[in-house]
Amino acid sequence: MAFICPEEIEAYVEQHCSPLHPLLEELIEFTHRNTDLPQMLTGRVEGNLLKMLIQISGAKRVLEIGTFTGFSALIMAMGLPEDGKLITIEINSNYVSIAKSFIEKAPWGKKIEVILGDARKVLKQFDKESFDFIFIDADKSSYPYYYEKCIELLKKGGLMAVDNALWGGKVLNPEDNRSKAIARVNEMIKEDPRVDKVLLTVRDGIFLIRKR
Repeated sequence: MAFICPEEIEAYVEQHCSPLHPLLEELIEFTHRNTDLPQMLTGRVEGNLLKMLIQISGAKRVLEIGTFTGFSALIMAMGLPEDGKLITIEINSNYVSIAKSFIEKAPWGKKIEVILGDARKVLKQFDKESFDFIFIDADKSSYPYYYEKCIELLKKGGLMAVDNALWGGKVLNPEDNRSKAIARVNEMIKEDPRVDKVLLTVRDGIFLIRKR
């Protein structure tokens, strides 16, 4: 993954964010040792941003598409109140096993429900306007579908964060299917009158959306 900012700036930013819970540090280390794509981790900066957005917005019901090893679900759930609920969907059974093993160790893990399955199918089971906050970070080729479906699931006034919105800069000249899909969803969001939006250069780009 190519970050937008220079490496030394990324390191400086990380050093000036809130420290992580020891369990999350352990999860980062485990992911680097035991998976082929540790760069898929949300990381300290983006994780802290997501957690803070949940705290600021007062969200109680959160939906995540793309669990990976559970870092983002765990840090977002830390921002939820005690009666909050986070549902995260992951298609890879190995990632689900890792995520569940760490969620079970977390004192706040009871707030999290992990669903193993294809998000395109799972999303159909939820009622409209049933989530306060939605985080999309899964199959990039499906981003346009996820966005349209999740706008239906998001409450009015709710927030959505779409990860990898800059895709290492490839959105400027998209050539492969994933780059084209991300560029397409960026244009969909830009032209969508239902939402307020801001595209942030945090890490690999986060498109932050508020449903009107």
